[in-house]
Amino acid sequence: MILDREASYRAVKSRDSRFDGRLFVGVHTTGIYCRPICPARTPKFENVTFFTNAAAAQEAGFRPCLRCRPECSPEIGAWRGTSNTVSRALALIGDGFLDGEADVEQLAARLGVGERQLRRLFQKHLGASPISVAQTRRVHLAKQLIHDTSMSMVDVALASGFGSVRRFNDTFLTLYKRPPSELRRKMARDPAITITLSYIPPYDWAAMMEFFAARAIDGIEVVEADRYRRTIAIDGVQGTISVSPVADKNALAATIAFPNVKTLPIVVSRIRRMFDVGADIRAVTAHLMKDRRLADAIKARPGLRVPGAWDPFELAMRAVLGQQITVGAARKLAGKLVTLCGPALAPGMAGLTHVFPTPAQVANTDLSKLGMPGARLRTLSAVAKAAMEQHDLFSTARDLESAVARLCALPGIGEWTAQYIALRALHEPDAFPASDVGLLRAMDDHLGRRASAQELLTLAQAWRPWRAYAAQHLWTDDAATALRKKAA
Repeated sequence: MILDREASYRAVKSRDSRFDGRLFVGVHTTGIYCRPICPARTPKFENVTFFTNAAAAQEAGFRPCLRCRPECSPEIGAWRGTSNTVSRALALIGDGFLDGEADVEQLAARLGVGERQLRRLFQKHLGASPISVAQTRRVHLAKQLIHDTSMSMVDVALASGFGSVRRFNDTFLTLYKRPPSELRRKMARDPAITITLSYIPPYDWAAMMEFFAARAIDGIEVVEADRYRRTIAIDGVQGTISVSPVADKNALAATIAFPNVKTLPIVVSRIRRMFDVGADIRAVTAHLMKDRRLADAIKARPGLRVPGAWDPFELAMRAVLGQQITVGAARKLAGKLVTLCGPALAPGMAGLTHVFPTPAQVANTDLSKLGMPGARLRTLSAVAKAAMEQHDLFSTARDLESAVARLCALPGIGEWTAQYIALRALHEPDAFPASDVGLLRAMDDHLGRRASAQELLTLAQAWRPWRAYAAQHLWTDDAATALRKKAA
């Protein structure tokens, strides 16, 4: 992406926070790259180069600024008009795809393109290679852990995806001209890790908590006005997370208590998607507000995000349980499922007693005690068995249509369920369950008459590629309308 140099320089000179995360400036006289809000003296116009992402700046030979800390800027790289393939590649890299044995060729194969084509797309849209993006992600996470936690350097290296401590040390010596230990400030030891996740404002935290509270599973989640807590499990290892807003900052604080530090990048990536901190919400709302049917709803809740899910399999189970019943009824059934086959959590946080069951635990349990129709019980079992056999069932697909088709191939999974899973679990910004009763009811109010799913789909074409956000606004507006009618 080509940046307008004069406009970019004005943003840097005025330290405009609206460009934080969208713009990075490389200073040739110092060899450092900064955020546009950096408090350092503004460099001369002829001495700077502008980049749309930190990876491009580092690939160009600039090292991160220690004052403005680029690792703390909002991560919205996948939202700036990149190609569908690049956006999906960024999601896989964010999950650590290139941190292990996998290489760019395997990443390209996963996305259904050639390696050369993927490299060309990255250079065209990001100005950096996939490897540079992955390395920048590792460095930024490591820098946050060094600065904000008391983790040992060995644990920081492992938690941020470096294959060895030597590689970790060499990278920091190259970038920061000093060993990583010199970047640390003294602090008390704490077994939990707190990561700050910046976002582009506005952010409707209250709406996010209302959404999660209505669906919270007893024993798994605790939702309070200023904090969300839940149990987590990855590869049989249990832990907890706690997320809350940071006072006077456009950021959330995620406190992670998990014994396997190697999985930290996965945990952080899941939390980011769950709370949708990577959305360029201003670009999304500016596009959707062109439709008069959405304009008033967006003005009322401009910071509305799409609530994600901690685990795709868990969300798939919730979606099946919620077929043709109310949100409250689905929540009770989810609680029954957890009690029936979910393992207990080791004693820890108050109110958290279980972790959500794995596919194997659901598949190997007699679900008849749930008191549900036989067809839906068979769907639960079928999805659990498919998740065991198809390791890529809920992974990033080549496109939305492929993801939905893969899910619809499962017994008992229709278009609504597949689109809902794609919207919340796969974080597909354009997913849209057009047959949803709440969406249709909301459109009835806007149109003044009964709307069909096909008519809604036709109207929603203008909302692409952010139909998921339109759906969230319609659901929220529908709930508000129901409350007003009840009060009247």
